[in-house]
Amino acid sequence: MRSTTTRAGGVLLPIIKFSLSAGDSSCKKQLQQMIQGSQEPACHMNDLTALKGFAKCLEPDIGGWNWSSSNCCSFTGITCDNSSDIYGRLVGLELGNKRLTGTICESLVGLEQLRILNLSLNSLHGKIPANLFHFRNLEVLDLSNNYLVGPLPSAIHLPSIKYLDLSKNYFSSFISMRFCTSSSHIQYLDLAHNFFGEGLIYLENCTSLQYVFLNGNGLSGTFPENLFRLQHLRVLHLQQNQFSGPLSYGIGNLSNLVELDISLNDFSGSLPDVFGRLRKLESFSASSNRLTGLLPASLVNSASRLRIDLHNNSLDGPIRIKCSAMAQVTSLDLASNNFQGPVPASLSSCQSLRALNLARTKLGGVVPFKFRNLHALEILTLGNTSINNISTALEILQHCKNLTILDLGLNFYLEEMPSNVNLQFTSLTALIIPFCHLRGSLPIWLSSSKMLQLLDLSWNSLGGSLPSWIGKFEYLFYLDLSNNSFSGEIPESLTGLENLVHKTALLKESCEHISLVKRKEQGRLRLVYDNICTFPPTIDLSHNKFTGPIWPSFGNLKNLHVLNLEENNLSGSIPDSISGMTSLEVLDLSCNNLSGEIPYSLVHLSFLSVFNVSYNRLYGDTPSGGQFMTFPDSSFDGNQALCPRLVAPCQRKQIPPVVFPGKKMKIMDWNFGIGAAIGFLLTVFFCFKSGWVIPKGREEMPSNVNLLRHFYILSPERFSSNLVE
Repeated sequence: MRSTTTRAGGVLLPIIKFSLSAGDSSCKKQLQQMIQGSQEPACHMNDLTALKGFAKCLEPDIGGWNWSSSNCCSFTGITCDNSSDIYGRLVGLELGNKRLTGTICESLVGLEQLRILNLSLNSLHGKIPANLFHFRNLEVLDLSNNYLVGPLPSAIHLPSIKYLDLSKNYFSSFISMRFCTSSSHIQYLDLAHNFFGEGLIYLENCTSLQYVFLNGNGLSGTFPENLFRLQHLRVLHLQQNQFSGPLSYGIGNLSNLVELDISLNDFSGSLPDVFGRLRKLESFSASSNRLTGLLPASLVNSASRLRIDLHNNSLDGPIRIKCSAMAQVTSLDLASNNFQGPVPASLSSCQSLRALNLARTKLGGVVPFKFRNLHALEILTLGNTSINNISTALEILQHCKNLTILDLGLNFYLEEMPSNVNLQFTSLTALIIPFCHLRGSLPIWLSSSKMLQLLDLSWNSLGGSLPSWIGKFEYLFYLDLSNNSFSGEIPESLTGLENLVHKTALLKESCEHISLVKRKEQGRLRLVYDNICTFPPTIDLSHNKFTGPIWPSFGNLKNLHVLNLEENNLSGSIPDSISGMTSLEVLDLSCNNLSGEIPYSLVHLSFLSVFNVSYNRLYGDTPSGGQFMTFPDSSFDGNQALCPRLVAPCQRKQIPPVVFPGKKMKIMDWNFGIGAAIGFLLTVFFCFKSGWVIPKGREEMPSNVNLLRHFYILSPERFSSNLVE
């Protein structure tokens, strides 16, 4: 008995597997009424025989099934009806999420009166017996989230079916055109994430359909016109396929549509101006297509409670959202398009707006003064536009009291980080302002953001020492201050970050419609984060001027996944206590002035996949146990007194002074010029480990601010295909 709650666009589906529309009486209620007066109906022998054959094909034994009893109606997951016979007939078999393996045996078809069959969320494999699609009374069939394969039967006869979920399997052919002729009462159809390929969609006769999920199947061709005949359709998901061509005006015929998702396809041309006819529409996503032109008037004047996601297209012109009409719009993602002009001040009238993403567009100017009126705003992303005046932007946005996620990266080139102590961002959980070449120091006003969980100020020109309050944030789990000019000792207070010691919280705010991707290369490992919520617990202080020791108390950070202290001036030994960081996956201490031996206890870091101590003054034996057997020799280069692995005994050598191949160039050091920069990069090859993935076909070196844009956070769909390894 599993209720369906939400799907990828967020609309609540008011469907329970036993009650498929408000007008239908609950199937479960009917079954309960049928067995009133007989608490323990006897099991029909045909059903008992069918269950025994079914169980023989499964592993492990099903808990709560006792074969010493002939009363199968008392078994776990079984519902019986004895209203018309002295023996109870089995009408419900629900074994979802029971960790079952094996196949679906042909004997299951012996359950002649079956109405509900739920075997979802198991590890069943093989083909489905063809006769399983010939149950006369079956109303609910859920085989989702298994490993079932093969083509679906060409002849399906389920005259009573209302709910059919075959999603997340490995089926390779689509339902035939005769399906709706014999199953005309179906209301819910989920075939998502299979391998139907170029299969055709024959659903025009399924006139009762309300929910259709065909996403993630590699379907191709133009928009399936026969879907426009489904007048009762409320939710339609076609994302992650290969549909192409223009969008048909026939979409306007689906007047009951509440949610439409056609993202991640190859649709082209302009959006049809039909949204005035879709008065019930609450969520529309057409992201990552090849759509062009202006936003249609019927969309920007819609009175529906809308969530709109059009990011990663080629839409252009000014943004003319009319909030007087769109008073209920809650989320607007127009990132990665060609919109021009200033950031539209008219958006300040959208009083219900909770998430706004205008990143990677051609908008410019300053943050409009009226944005201070966006009291419902929780997420704002303006990264990689052309806005300026960071002081004014922060002064205005502090009045958005519900603001939790703020991304202003790759703007404000060469400006000063505001030091106004009166700035207040009390609700802020994520602040992202990288790649701006901001000058100044870590601003004290940040210390009042007690809820901060994620802070990224990397690739700026901030300097001075880090204040001790940086380690006082109770919820901070991601800190990236890399590629700045911070100096002095690393504050020991960082080693007491509550969230990395006790895991008090991770970022829980909604991240949908925030198309951020951060790509960093750590050794041979490429880390790809689709959105803020998937960032791993991290402290990255690399490429600064920190001095002093690595504090032994770093070992307290049991929940830290990434520690990067690369290319500083740290000295002393590597503390043995670092082995207490039991969740650590990446440890980079390269290009410092560390001495002593590599602690053997580090071999107990079982999750460690990237390790680099190259170009220090380490000596002695190199650990060879545990994960150390998987690290390349380059992880230890530049330590001339360090003995190679698997060589014994280790001959002590005089420790030579550490010689770095050279400091890495920061992207913002424009004065070197492009030609000199390329030569410089060649000389520092051994220490050039961080950096951002460059899309294929664009290896030419950009200049000035375009160089920053080239490396900055990009929309995932635009170059996910360029990732290697």
